[in-house]
Amino acid sequence: MRATDSARSRVHCCVRIVTLLLIATILPLSSCIYVTYPKGPEPESPIPGFDAQKLQVEKLTAALAQRERSLDSMQTTAVMEYTGSDRKVLKAKERLVVKRPDSLRVEAMSPFGVALLLAAQGPELAIYEPGQNRFMRGAANAETLYRFARIPMEPADAVGLLMGLAPREFAISKTADSVSNDNGMMVAAYGRAVTGVRQLGFSEGNLALVRDTEAGGQVRYEVRYSDYHDIGGVQFPYVVDADFPAAQSHVKLRYLRPIINGAVPESTFVLTPAPGATQMNLSTGIPHRVENEG
Repeated sequence: MRATDSARSRVHCCVRIVTLLLIATILPLSSCIYVTYPKGPEPESPIPGFDAQKLQVEKLTAALAQRERSLDSMQTTAVMEYTGSDRKVLKAKERLVVKRPDSLRVEAMSPFGVALLLAAQGPELAIYEPGQNRFMRGAANAETLYRFARIPMEPADAVGLLMGLAPREFAISKTADSVSNDNGMMVAAYGRAVTGVRQLGFSEGNLALVRDTEAGGQVRYEVRYSDYHDIGGVQFPYVVDADFPAAQSHVKLRYLRPIINGAVPESTFVLTPAPGATQMNLSTGIPHRVENEG
């Protein structure tokens, strides 16, 4: 009996050892089986740095919006270079006064003084030619502004262009649809080719490019800003280079010591006829005589 009990004890001990070995073997096997379960589809990898670029653009557009809120007016003498469809370059000195949202005054200078004076405010525009003593009134629109100031834009858009602001129709509060790099300039695009694309370019934290492209791929206008200076804590461009392919024209302005946010009375944008001036009305770009004061 003692021998039998001893044998049974040895058998039970062997069974326990084998059981423990099996458990130790099954546990890692079960872990391996778990990790080999099939996984679901993984999301596509983002373009390296793309989200970071979008975040950077949002910061830049927020700063641009803040800059816009800080600007009210500008006064400056400027050197203007205009190139038309004949590719001839017209160079002249101008005095510019702009006040947001849509007030504009342009004095085109000649060696003999003021050659032309234009003032727009709200829906009305007036032009005075001292050499002819001719006074004209008309609608403040892109057609009239292009004819006399070489900028084919509505006055409010021209004011934004001259002050280095994003155009009114640019939804800079939206997230950019794409971000690209153009020779070191970060360019954010809004919209699609089928509906038209609007682009803003930034260089060294400043607005460097505004481009509006129609659905067919035709560029409506492209404006480049450069030579920024700190004026009272506000970065302001001294060079505005605007191209208008549809009008086949190009305008480059170089500002000379601009003053921003200075006091500008409303009377600056109101012109009155000089004594004896021939007064005319502009209708569809063609003037016709209203009266002739003697």
